[in-house]
Amino acid sequence: MKIENYILVCILPLFFACQQKAVEKKEEKTAKNVILLISDGTGLSQISSAFYFKDSSPNYGRFEDIGLINTSSSREDVTDSAAGATAFACGEKTYNGAIGVADDSTTIKNLVEIVSLKNIKTGMVATSSITHATPASFYAHTLSRGFTEKIALHLSESEVDFFAGGGLQFFNDRKDGRNLLNEMVKKNFFIDTVALGDLSKIQNAEKLGYLLAKNAMPKVQEGRGDFLVKATDLGIQFLTKDGSNFFMMVEGSQVDWGGHANDGSYLVSELIDFDDAVGKALDFAEKDGNTLVIVTSDHETGGFTLAAKKKKREDGSEYSDYSEIGMTFSTGGHSATLIPVFAYGPGSEVFKGVYQNNEIFDKILKVTNWGAGSN
Repeated sequence: MKIENYILVCILPLFFACQQKAVEKKEEKTAKNVILLISDGTGLSQISSAFYFKDSSPNYGRFEDIGLINTSSSREDVTDSAAGATAFACGEKTYNGAIGVADDSTTIKNLVEIVSLKNIKTGMVATSSITHATPASFYAHTLSRGFTEKIALHLSESEVDFFAGGGLQFFNDRKDGRNLLNEMVKKNFFIDTVALGDLSKIQNAEKLGYLLAKNAMPKVQEGRGDFLVKATDLGIQFLTKDGSNFFMMVEGSQVDWGGHANDGSYLVSELIDFDDAVGKALDFAEKDGNTLVIVTSDHETGGFTLAAKKKKREDGSEYSDYSEIGMTFSTGGHSATLIPVFAYGPGSEVFKGVYQNNEIFDKILKVTNWGAGSN
């Protein structure tokens, strides 16, 4: 064999291999659905607690693509939930307390408004009031998170297709005397204020809303049960019942409240509950193959630490027992620590690295192509 032919025979397989890789790269899947799960007030120590205190393997351990975000708001190093969620929902950093408005107080489009124009269904789930800062940032626009009745009005006028949480009083016991529940029924909503339903019973509903507490939902420790897992599952079923693509935000709201109270058992019980909801989302995504799951937080709360447990000897002196974990806090407020981002599904690799919290919005639009043609 001539040397030229020999070289050609050796090179051709490499050439076709490179061509095959190029084709495979072009055929990378675009995410058709996105489930964004936000555990309010959760930093790495809160997440770590699931690995020590949960009876089963944490669903956090199922992710391979992990990044970190800086959560500072536009004016403060330490963010609040409103500014943090607005960064996720609208793609811009803003001042603490702002809901869906920029630093200059002008309205900015949120994900619900953007994707609804593309016939993509949307849903919100929270263990707080559904009008609380995090869910509100995905459908409302107010200068302050404190304008709760205005936020409820925005929800009733929004394109949200499914929601579940607390906050009933902001819809039917308002200062302006309006009963937004009646108004929403006229807009093809099926509203339930008693309990989560079965899909078979609400299969024909065009839109679906659950308001199951006057304000916030009860704590896990007070008997909330598996509301968050069931609401996440029901939301997925409802939003996909007609073969639609969807975006859903799920918030484990009360991890944050456990941090503010410096109550370790409260915090951990809520974090484990949230981890169960993460598992439900991942189970769906694994079977579906077209769903991107993103798990993150708006900020850390409490300066929570898993330290060696402090104990006392017989003589009264204190020592650290490295065989047992103790939970400690450094503040009753928020901290500025970087926050982990976990991603699974089509485009998950885009969420690796260290970046600003508002880039979550841009990355979602990029991997779904939902931003194409949007102004």
